[in-house]
Amino acid sequence: MNPKLQKQTSSENVELYEIIIPLLRAMQSEFKELSKKKPEAVLNKSKMKIVNRLLQSSRKILASEASFDYLDLIDEDDVPQNSDVVLMLSQYVAAMSQFKSTYYGSDGEKYRWFIDK
Repeated sequence: MNPKLQKQTSSENVELYEIIIPLLRAMQSEFKELSKKKPEAVLNKSKMKIVNRLLQSSRKILASEASFDYLDLIDEDDVPQNSDVVLMLSQYVAAMSQFKSTYYGSDGEKYRWFIDK
């Protein structure tokens, strides 16, 4: 694809993506394991804050993406279950994967992020 026609993102988004994606995947993996053992177990306030902090950082990256309207934070008044969190994290991981496929690719010579200049 012609790099001039390629959609571009900010270097701040790329830096935050590189920090967030391994944390998001690790959290998703942990909650999948918890959900297998106790899917109906509810999250305590401390875990909700940890999850929401990571989701809020992800939302900064995804704010201008089409998927943004479908990404929610955990409502602390709802008292979500482990299985609810797995679903939410899966949506965020999918949206982050779409972000990378939109802004990362070959410029004809090498693979790289397409960043605004």
